Amino acid sequence: MISRPPRPRDRGIPEATVARLPVYLRALQALQDRGTLTVSSEALASAAGVNSAKLRKDLSHLGSYGTRGVGYEVEYLVYQISRELGLTQDWAVAIVGIGNLGRALANYGGFGTRGFRIAALLDADSAMVGQNVASLDVRHIDNLEEVVRTKGVSIGVITTPAAAAQGVATRFVEAGVASILNFAPVVLNVPDGVDVRKVDLSIELQILAFHAQRRADGDGRGVGRAGLELT
Repeated sequence: MISRPPRPRDRGIPEATVARLPVYLRALQALQDRGTLTVSSEALASAAGVNSAKLRKDLSHLGSYGTRGVGYEVEYLVYQISRELGLTQDWAVAIVGIGNLGRALANYGGFGTRGFRIAALLDADSAMVGQNVASLDVRHIDNLEEVVRTKGVSIGVITTPAAAAQGVATRFVEAGVASILNFAPVVLNVPDGVDVRKVDLSIELQILAFHAQRRADGDGRGVGRAGLELT
């Protein structure tokens, strides 16, 4: 039976809080690397880019309230958040689509220290199959179901072109994978109970462009309605 990462919201934690927990964890791990033993809610909130009241409320969902005048114990809070996010276990990950992005993800060294293990790489291109990437041999996509079963894959990552993404997602689901990270620029249709997180870099860049344009407009250097530069 394939394991799946826990869903913190099933235990009454709001989705918005779940989205901030990894940010808190990253800030705490940076403090831990510097040898910091305790941290105030104000300092941790500043490092995470939120206000201290929101941080205290978020951490209260974990049963962590800190100590007045002392703050939070860094090591214990790292453990609490890691446990809530399911990072105290070893989650096997399969990446489908070993182009530039797939290769970059496979070679990223930070997954192993955060509870994720890249267990398999798959691609539909016969020229790619058999190549060694990040110490793993790329398998053909035809082997997806076998790989999921034998490697105990819990999380599927899709970095294929948009046209292939839905088919890959369907095969992941049918193979028992209920957690999918999708980088393809397409909305996936999956059954209830399957978690999909979408990462669309072009959308993020467009949002940044919007804010950059607003700042430029505020400085009087934006583009007018007719497309002419304002002076």
